[in-house]
Amino acid sequence: MPHRPAYIFDLDGTLVDTAPDLLAATNAVLRGAHRATVDPETLRHMVGFGARSLISQAFAATGEPAVEAELPVLVDNFIAHYRQNIAAESRPFPGVERTLAGLARSARLGVLTNKPQSLTDLLLPALKLDRYFAAIHGAGRLEVAKPDARVFHHVIEELGGMGAGAVMIGDSATDVATARAAGVPVIVVSYGYTPVPAAELGGDAVTADFTEIPALAKKLLGG
Repeated sequence: MPHRPAYIFDLDGTLVDTAPDLLAATNAVLRGAHRATVDPETLRHMVGFGARSLISQAFAATGEPAVEAELPVLVDNFIAHYRQNIAAESRPFPGVERTLAGLARSARLGVLTNKPQSLTDLLLPALKLDRYFAAIHGAGRLEVAKPDARVFHHVIEELGGMGAGAVMIGDSATDVATARAAGVPVIVVSYGYTPVPAAELGGDAVTADFTEIPALAKKLLGG
């Protein structure tokens, strides 16, 4: 197994378009607080930094910032709504399932996300994507999260070690920083949720087409 390369994927905005269900949960919290709701485009640029950040950004975008003491309850309400509707409208991005099925025959695949582990463990099976990954690491498994290199290396260890090399695939500055800290190349998908244009994130390769990832990774890994 170690002689096979390792592909480590971000989740939200890379493998799965979770924005519709995150939007519904965010707007449920905003309506409960008698706030205006946010639109899909605004929401997309708030994703990727955790639930607390998402709710804080949503409140700031719709009026006065959330009161710090009230944030834990607001976040709990968000997670409860999201958990109940984890894959109501979330779907894999085009080409994801076909590409993962092909990669699983020749590479070791893992997920590294800052989405809470409990929610990650609900979402991937709901979309039947969990079968492709030998390691799935969400927030909460360790005391540190992306971009700390230790979480990346933890996933690699679960997959059997560096072996023939590893590559990170994600959609954000956090994913690029994770790869840089871990000393591995990174492919950035341009259809994700980053507020910064993908081409400006400093990735080793950028693509709008998930099916191009195997060829890009092979080139980056010297295959």
